[in-house]
Amino acid sequence: MIPTLIKDLLKTNPEGQEIKVCGWVRTVRDSKGLVFIQVNDGSCFANIQLTFDRNNPSKNANISNIEENLKLLNTGASVRATGKLIPSPASGQAVEVTLEKLECLGTCNPEEYPLQKNKMSMEYLRENAHLRARTNTFGAVYRVRNQMAFAVHSFFQERGFQYIHAPEITCSDCEGAGEMFQVTTLSMEKIAELGVKAGIGGMKIEDAHKIVDYSKDFFGKKASLTVSGQLEAETLATALSRVYTFGPTFRAENSNTPRHLAEFWMIEPEMAFFDLDDNMDIQEDFVKYLLNWALTKCREDLEFFDKRIQPGLIENLGKVANAKFVRISYTDAIAELEKHSDKFEFKPYWGCDIATEHERFLTEQIYKCPVMVYNYPKEIKSFYMKQNEDGKTVKAVDVLVPGIGELIGGSEREEDYDKLLTACKEREMDMTNYQWYLDLRRFGTVPHSGFGLGFERLIRYVTGMENIRDVIPYPRAPKLADF
Repeated sequence: MIPTLIKDLLKTNPEGQEIKVCGWVRTVRDSKGLVFIQVNDGSCFANIQLTFDRNNPSKNANISNIEENLKLLNTGASVRATGKLIPSPASGQAVEVTLEKLECLGTCNPEEYPLQKNKMSMEYLRENAHLRARTNTFGAVYRVRNQMAFAVHSFFQERGFQYIHAPEITCSDCEGAGEMFQVTTLSMEKIAELGVKAGIGGMKIEDAHKIVDYSKDFFGKKASLTVSGQLEAETLATALSRVYTFGPTFRAENSNTPRHLAEFWMIEPEMAFFDLDDNMDIQEDFVKYLLNWALTKCREDLEFFDKRIQPGLIENLGKVANAKFVRISYTDAIAELEKHSDKFEFKPYWGCDIATEHERFLTEQIYKCPVMVYNYPKEIKSFYMKQNEDGKTVKAVDVLVPGIGELIGGSEREEDYDKLLTACKEREMDMTNYQWYLDLRRFGTVPHSGFGLGFERLIRYVTGMENIRDVIPYPRAPKLADF
């Protein structure tokens, strides 16, 4: 008999039918005549209660089997149980299982088990990331993460997008930040040895780069883990019209903060024939779709987060899901912020990159709703963004939401070959790695747009969790790759 998930058992009409349930013990309460075992299998927030009445056992109960296995149970132990599903006389639960057979599959020594009944700090749980999914908080986080991943695919599939897979290894840098993890098969020890010998031989420091011969590397040139699948996605958008990537990306940013990860998942759609206004329309629809999905499909887990993590979470998500997003130019946004310069640590001015404190002030104090800021100075944005006629700004847009600030960043892409080439040259980019990208502008170029949404940032927003390391199973950050 295949075990029934607890989430399904709790919705089943109890008619004394025989069922099998598996999971991990949360609590065991033995009061001589009656035994109550709370079991959870991770399928939902709630537990199922297994009961054993020594004075009035089930007719088919294997009493010796049950008693022998009860001796092995502690919090954390895994069990397989069979019994009858009956209405529960206890408040707060509709059904329970009267035990007929019990098997302890894996014991758990309470003296050694890292997860204790008393409240544990988030830092302590990060140190035990391989076990933290068993806690209420992280079980809820991962269930929400699952649902939101499904929602992402549902949104794009319903709108005719093709799901594509961008490469994880690349020789191009989409963002131009240089914060990329290098991929190589060259021996670091051998390079160091050559460096020592060259130094002894009188080689100047400025010539040290000549020691590394990338032609002998696996790919024949310098390669890195990708920070974005956007450029590759554009190639497919110019053939398939609407595509999206949803996969891991990497940034070697030495930032040890609650908002940054070295490995994270990005959602990156690219749309041929979409201008900036079309791009903003679908971004707004996307955010609302995701939040409504969470409010509908993850209600039980969100109620936990609302109670234990961020009071008012459900109400706040509902407001954003039903709001009309304000659209304002970067120039007008800066003008509004300058009226309140005394409130900021970093003073706003035209040409600055809008800081998180500015983003939250716009959404929480001035407009009190989500805000889409567009037409940014070209100097603070990437080379691929379409230039406006003013020669100073590009057709970029950021979606800002109350509580966290920027949620989405996107732009209309530059489809003019000459303008794109000029932008690359102004940034002194190595064009040998971008000729294929320029080809998209030579052969049937079209207006096109796209955006990026960090999946972990979304999950952090939906759950109210403070630290981004707590919304991904195994966080990667400076000096953190233990699991």
